[in-house]
Amino acid sequence: MRPLALLLTLLLGTATALAAEKFPVIAREDLVRALAAGPVTLIDANGSSSYRSGHLPGAIDYAARKADLARLLPADKGALIVAYCGSEACPSWRAAATAAAGLGYTNVRHFKAGLAGWRQAGGPLERD
Repeated sequence: MRPLALLLTLLLGTATALAAEKFPVIAREDLVRALAAGPVTLIDANGSSSYRSGHLPGAIDYAARKADLARLLPADKGALIVAYCGSEACPSWRAAATAAAGLGYTNVRHFKAGLAGWRQAGGPLERD
């Protein structure tokens, strides 16, 4: 492998590990419990077309609303914020999670199973 390609591979792997460390994964069962217990802010990072086709109930369409994110997120900076995208392989959630963290939110999680995992488990969807 060329030195530059090796360096880029190492940097990408490190960035992925740091994102996972900074934004802990929330399991589906824990997300369901959290939703039942109180307010949870969900951020859908799948894009507006996917969002209109179906998203987790109450989720924010990140692609359409990212400029308004500061206004849409709760006043409590410790509130649970959960970012997700299409599936475990989808990296789009990072942009939404990073944006929330950049606004000072300290309890930002990643729903790794994403929309596909939610659907597979029979979770309800909203359509806009």
